[in-house]
Amino acid sequence: MLLRDLIHLSLRSLLAHRMRSALTILGIAMGIVAVILLTAIGEGIHQFVLAEFSQFGTNVVEVSPGKRGAKGGPPGLPSTTRDLTLDDTAALARIAGVVGVTPMVWGNSEVEGNSRLRRTTIYGVGPAMTRVFTMTVSAGQFLPPDDPDHPRAFAILGAKVKDELFGDENPLGSRIRIAGEQFRVIGVMAPKGQFLGTDLDDTIYLPAARALALYNRSGLMTVNLAYHKDQHPAAIEARIRAVLATRHGRVDFTITTQEDMLKALSKILDILTAAVGALGGISLLVGGVGIATIMIITVAERTSEVGLLLALGATKAMILTLFLSEALTLGGIGGLIGLTFGGGIAGLVGLLVPALPVRLPVFYVVVSAVSALALGLLSGVLPARRAADLSATEALRSD
Repeated sequence: MLLRDLIHLSLRSLLAHRMRSALTILGIAMGIVAVILLTAIGEGIHQFVLAEFSQFGTNVVEVSPGKRGAKGGPPGLPSTTRDLTLDDTAALARIAGVVGVTPMVWGNSEVEGNSRLRRTTIYGVGPAMTRVFTMTVSAGQFLPPDDPDHPRAFAILGAKVKDELFGDENPLGSRIRIAGEQFRVIGVMAPKGQFLGTDLDDTIYLPAARALALYNRSGLMTVNLAYHKDQHPAAIEARIRAVLATRHGRVDFTITTQEDMLKALSKILDILTAAVGALGGISLLVGGVGIATIMIITVAERTSEVGLLLALGATKAMILTLFLSEALTLGGIGGLIGLTFGGGIAGLVGLLVPALPVRLPVFYVVVSAVSALALGLLSGVLPARRAADLSATEALRSD
C-alpha cells in the first residue's frame, strides 16, 4: 500500500466520523493543556522561590548554635552548647576568603518616633550586613565600625518604618525610642520588598550588642558570612568548622551554606513540579483511553472493509499499519492543538496576572508532545492487531 493511499484512507475514516474524532482529539488536547499549564505555573513558582533566596547572594553561609542530630543521655539535662558570641564573629571575619561577617539577633518591640508609635521587627546586626546580604542604604549611612562590645546607640530604619513614622520628613539625626531605650537614626534602607511573606522594609537595624542587651540575651541567634565567589563552599565550611571547634572545644554548631539550601529547595520544587505535571498527565491518560475506545468501535464498524482489503490482497501488516496510523493521527493532531493552546494560555496567564510567575518548561513540553504520539500509538495497537487478525471470509460474512 502506497503512503499516499494510507494517508487518504486514514483521513477519510476520521472525517467520516467528525464528531467522534473531534471529541477524541479534544481529550488529548485538554490533557496536553493541563500538563503544560500546571507545569508552567509550577516551574514559574520554582524560579520565583529560588530568585527570592538568591537575592541575598549565593555565596552566603549561616552558622547557628547547636548541632543538628540525635544526642544521647536522658531528657531534661541542661544543654552544654556554647552560645555564638561577638568574639566568635570577629574570629570568623579573619578567615581567608571571607568578605563580610554579621552577627544576627532579632526580636519585636514597640518603636516611638516623631510622636508616633508602632510595633516592628528589630534586627541586631554588624556593620558588614549590607555586604553579606547585598542590601543598600538609600539615605544616610549604615552602622559604622564601632567597638563591637560597646557600640553607639544608632538605628537604621527600613523603608516602610521610615514612611510610617516620619512620612516625607527627613529622619536622619532624629531620636527614636525602642523598648524604652533611645537611639539616633543615621540611615534609611532602600526598599527591599517581600521575602516569602516577610516584609523586609518593616524593620529597624541596631548594633548587635545593643540588641543583645535590649532582649536580655547572652548569645547570638546566627552568624552570617559572605565569601569570595572564587572560593569553594566546602573549603569555607571547613575553615569555619575548624575555627569554631577550636574556640568551643567541640562542634556544637550547625553550618548551612546557601548553595546547599538552594540545592535542597530546588529538589523539593522539582518534585512538586513533577507532581502537578503527573496530575495533568491523568487527563492525558484519559485521552489515550478515549483513542483506544474509538479504535475498538472503528474496527467493529469496519469489519467488512477489512475483509474487502484482505480479499484484494492487503497483508496483515498493511491492515495493522492502517489502523495504527489513524490512532497516531488522532494523537498527533490532539498533541499539536494542546501544545498550541497550552503555550498560549500559559503566556496569557503570565500577561494578565504578572504576580503569578509562569514559565514554560521545555522538558515537559517535549514530554507532552512525545506522550501524545505514544498514547495514540499504544492505544491503537490492540484494536489494530484485532483488525489484522481477521480472516477475509469471516470479515466479509459479517457484513
